[in-house]
Amino acid sequence: MIRTPRRRREEPLDHAELARLLPAPGDPELSSDRLNGLEEHLMTEIRNLTSDTAPDASPHTASDTSPHTASDTSPGASTGAPPVGAPAWSRAPRPARRPGRRPVLVGVAAALVLAAAGVAGLAGSSGGSGRAVAPPTGAVPAPVVQVVRGSTAGLAGAVDEISGAAARAELPEPGPGQFLYVRSEVSWLVSWEGADGKNRSYVDEIHPREVWMSPDGDKGWLMEPYKEAVDRDGITLDDPEGGVRTLNSPSYDYLRTLPTDPGLLLKKIYDETGGMGNGPDQQAFSTIGDLLREQVVPPKLAAGLYRAAARIPGVVLVDDSVDAAGRHGVAIARTDEADGARTEWIFDRETYTYLGERTVQMRDAEGIEAGTVRGRTAVTDRAVVDAVKQRPAGLGDAPPSA
Repeated sequence: MIRTPRRRREEPLDHAELARLLPAPGDPELSSDRLNGLEEHLMTEIRNLTSDTAPDASPHTASDTSPHTASDTSPGASTGAPPVGAPAWSRAPRPARRPGRRPVLVGVAAALVLAAAGVAGLAGSSGGSGRAVAPPTGAVPAPVVQVVRGSTAGLAGAVDEISGAAARAELPEPGPGQFLYVRSEVSWLVSWEGADGKNRSYVDEIHPREVWMSPDGDKGWLMEPYKEAVDRDGITLDDPEGGVRTLNSPSYDYLRTLPTDPGLLLKKIYDETGGMGNGPDQQAFSTIGDLLREQVVPPKLAAGLYRAAARIPGVVLVDDSVDAAGRHGVAIARTDEADGARTEWIFDRETYTYLGERTVQMRDAEGIEAGTVRGRTAVTDRAVVDAVKQRPAGLGDAPPSA
């Protein structure tokens, strides 16, 4: 059947009349805290639920040396994240992701980030420039440090001490109905472009973050009251759909199934994370760091993970680093060749227990000055409790101060 084409309206639209009849367009605006929190959460979802297919970046002179070289040739100085060449918040510690919901999360998260990006140009603008005239609320200038150079000299001995301490650790074993509890102090980079068009490096004020997770990973709770995107009473991490656990979506029960032999562990990590991140070596290092950062890891597995990390090309020992609680220690570290950010896992000099993490910019990149501390964490408590929002004895059950 031949259809008769619809005729287009010939009389012109009266735009003035439409403007009179319709309400004036709104002026959407999100607070900088709300916008940063939204972006941080959604971009982390995207990073964890999708693979980065960009080709491996070639090494540059500012990166840490591989195990075949004597020392770190970085010029030194300029943590975390991930989560701004790659966004600062993309490296930020986050709870395990749920593979069962990936198709929905990716689409929704991407759409909301685009919407947030559009609002960002309006929030805090002056004279139509589209640039913020003040840094985000609650942000402080990012510290800039002189980074201690890393070296493979002493790495093997330090890893022996660290893995030995991890294997001897006496950690509580969760029982039926109990929850794993991790409390940290955290701070991450906040991107801000001044009215002059130049980037400024600001970070969140160091603030508490608490996570409760069931051993199977199906139930959980997050409290980070500093973040406007997180209600003061926290948000649920429950996963009613469950799902297959993987290295990128682990649970305590899943971790107990992993091999503890360093060689087998490293092979599994490379095999399962191939094609992700900024190259296989950096992705392997990041995956191990994610497993250690906000988890209660079985002692023998933790020891195996540290020994596996020492075999990754480019991993070095740093003589001095400082976590978010101000504690000094030695660090196992690696520089991401793509964005020049060196991630350091920090350990107590005497006991060799894990303290936290720091990420430092090793070269000028994406408007971030060399030496800028992009992020810091400090694990202050790991325990087993009987319910979400319950804290170990001595910490109380009142919400932490923001």
